[in-house]
Amino acid sequence: MHIPVLKNEVGELLKPRPGENFIDCTFGYGGHSKLILERNGPNGKVLGIEVDPEVYQAIKQEVSDRLIIVNDNFENLTAIVRENSFSPVNGILFDLGISSWHFDDSGRGFTFQKDEPLDMRLGKNKISASELLNSWPEEEIARILTDYGEEKFSAKIAREIVDRRKYKQISSTFELCEIIREAAPAWYQRTKIHYATKTFQAIRIAVNGELEVLAKTLPQAAEILSKDGRLAVISFHSLEDRIVKNFLRQAQKDQVLRIITKKPIVSSKNEILANPRSRSAKLRAAVKI
Repeated sequence: MHIPVLKNEVGELLKPRPGENFIDCTFGYGGHSKLILERNGPNGKVLGIEVDPEVYQAIKQEVSDRLIIVNDNFENLTAIVRENSFSPVNGILFDLGISSWHFDDSGRGFTFQKDEPLDMRLGKNKISASELLNSWPEEEIARILTDYGEEKFSAKIAREIVDRRKYKQISSTFELCEIIREAAPAWYQRTKIHYATKTFQAIRIAVNGELEVLAKTLPQAAEILSKDGRLAVISFHSLEDRIVKNFLRQAQKDQVLRIITKKPIVSSKNEILANPRSRSAKLRAAVKI
């Protein structure tokens, strides 16, 4: 089960009050939304957006008079709000992390710790990780490893991928791990971070268009918010955080939003001990002017 990260801090920043309406753009298993619903009753509502069809099937029975859940990508935020006649909007939350369920139980190849098919699709994407690796040009694979994974051995790994696929389609996580191990120097396999981490991150981001979708959606969120409405975004790697930080700074400059987190809020030591995956979380927030 996915443990909601920075749950109390989200509550303090969004400040849900009775009768207010909130959008949870990354509903998952509803950890953050349950907190909001406890505080915005008896009439306040939550519109939850869940991109993954399998997760949606597991949670759709939770729909109630106060909770609307839709299976869609949050890049369609404006249309989703319009179709559900959801207004006013007093707060919007993005928790950009991939849920524990995706890593542990989805069987889609998000983790290099299990031998699974290389899929990595969160929603209804057309291309899987395997299809990307077996069809994209070497230069493009190297680019995404550099841009999305900040992988220093991107060129060598891309070269090895292209060499291997000439003889056999790359279809499993362990096959990809072996390719990375062969391409990278021996010392790279003994570092604190697993040698496959950056490559797996980069491919997942590319498959799901995560950074492009985020950059496209943040302006929609700012537009949808009512005056004094709150926006909170939890990111999990530097690329996401950079997009959020730059957007908020520009929105403040344009007098659309006012930033209320001078520095990103991070998980406490106790939270990291209880949930190690929270260690890289950064929470930024702003208020609609």
